[in-house]
Amino acid sequence: MKPLLLGLATALALVACATTTSPTGRRQSVGAVSQEQLNQMGAQAFVDAKSKGKLSADARQNGYVRCVVDSVTRQLPAGWQAQWDVAVFVDSSPNAFALPGGKVGVNTGIFTVAKNQDQLAAVIAHEIGHVVSRHHDERITRQITAQTGLSIAGALLGSRYGEGAANATNQFGGAAVQGLFLLPGSRTQETEADVVGQQLMAQAGFDPQQAVNLWQNMIAASSSGSRPPQWLSTHPDPQSRIQELRARAGGLMPAYQQARAAGRTPKCG
Repeated sequence: MKPLLLGLATALALVACATTTSPTGRRQSVGAVSQEQLNQMGAQAFVDAKSKGKLSADARQNGYVRCVVDSVTRQLPAGWQAQWDVAVFVDSSPNAFALPGGKVGVNTGIFTVAKNQDQLAAVIAHEIGHVVSRHHDERITRQITAQTGLSIAGALLGSRYGEGAANATNQFGGAAVQGLFLLPGSRTQETEADVVGQQLMAQAGFDPQQAVNLWQNMIAASSSGSRPPQWLSTHPDPQSRIQELRARAGGLMPAYQQARAAGRTPKCG
């Protein structure tokens, strides 16, 4: 009876979710929150980031990033092309992010690895790729599903075997969900954002081959010297990533050349 109740309760928890198709054709579960809620969450996270970080007052840096963002977002599907807000943070870590609701943040440290506008476009298009692929929605839906399932399992086991069993279920079940359910999704999303981002940058008139150079620069700048096994990482292995980016770049050169022929020749810096 308990397995039946668990399955029924989990199914009820998933009623609000929907199965859709990502830009690469991958099936994904989304819809735990509405797009309006996602946009509000993105806007609030952006406000929080700006309140906690130091914003760059360098007009050249801000104009440079704005130019790349505008060039990339003009190639987005209808409904995603509204003006995107941009913030440049004075931070030495080479990071960037994009959020639902049209928000992009870039650390000044990214300029140490993104040596030209094409490499910066690779970073920004990748981050925007997460947004248009609805990865934030997918992550939230997965988190809610996982937490709901564990709560139900813990409650059912607790009613039969006591509070200790419920606590153990939540503790070890959480580790299992993190390792076998949530992390693999992150790796899939990173690869998908690479695919979508490299397509976007080519369509915007940025050289897709420069995504390879960007990651070569990332590796050269890394000081860690070691990485966790690929299956236990939220990001693809850098060398595997470079191989995939290089393989895709050749197929994207016609789109890049067509963009240039059509007058999409960004001159951002």
